[in-house]
Amino acid sequence: MSAPHSSPDLVDALQRTLAAEHAAIFVFGALGGRASDLTAPALRDALTAAYDVHVERRDQLRSTVTSLGGVPVAAEPAYRLPSPLSTPAQIAAEALRVQRACATTYAALVAVSAGADRRWAVTALTSTAVGEAAYGGEPQALPGLGNP
Repeated sequence: MSAPHSSPDLVDALQRTLAAEHAAIFVFGALGGRASDLTAPALRDALTAAYDVHVERRDQLRSTVTSLGGVPVAAEPAYRLPSPLSTPAQIAAEALRVQRACATTYAALVAVSAGADRRWAVTALTSTAVGEAAYGGEPQALPGLGNP
């Protein structure tokens, strides 16, 4: 991401997106741990890949917020996980919920960004929306905008 121009709306959207990425990293790490002893290799692979993507995006967002003169929002010490999370279906449902939450924040970031920042946000939104399929998500006409 580049950050040639800053606005309060852009910085706020970046911080909200960063907070969503912190949560996603925590949750995908926990889900990967829960899935490690299941006989669902495709799910484990999808969780690992998603974790890696969310870490990369978190790092990019932190860098961008810093380049705009902001202090990147910190991760919470822990995030609440639903219970139970012991079957592949339960784990996939939580992964899908997290992906959709991230898509929502990326859609908001798209709305307030421009230029290279918008292109980056659109790419992240698209990738997140496509990634929902690994957890049973269906394509949506406007991902991140609350479609059923």
